[in-house]
Amino acid sequence: MLRIENWVQRLADAQAAAPEPGHHSALLLKHGTMSLRYYAPQGFDPQTPHKQDELYIVAQGAGFVVSGPSEDALESKPFVAGDAIFVPAGYMHRFVNFTSDFGTWVIFWGSEGGDRS
Repeated sequence: MLRIENWVQRLADAQAAAPEPGHHSALLLKHGTMSLRYYAPQGFDPQTPHKQDELYIVAQGAGFVVSGPSEDALESKPFVAGDAIFVPAGYMHRFVNFTSDFGTWVIFWGSEGGDRS
């Protein structure tokens, strides 16, 4: 039987966790290729494309997410707390015009380059 320590994560604990050096998000859980992080940018979102597929689950706040295969092909969509946002590996993406309380769970998984099946 597989045992993972701290396999239940609470929002209050995630909000209090500090980002690791070199990261903008706090690592909360890791298993194989999957990692769970909490991301709460302040003022602006400096994200660049990631090597793995990502799933954001918005914990609180609202705003817009822009995403696309290149800067020339970005689409903008509104989001609110409770929404799930998928970003394929390698896509440009960032959150814009978000509320000051914005925070999101982010799940990375799979191999570099993303799941193409």
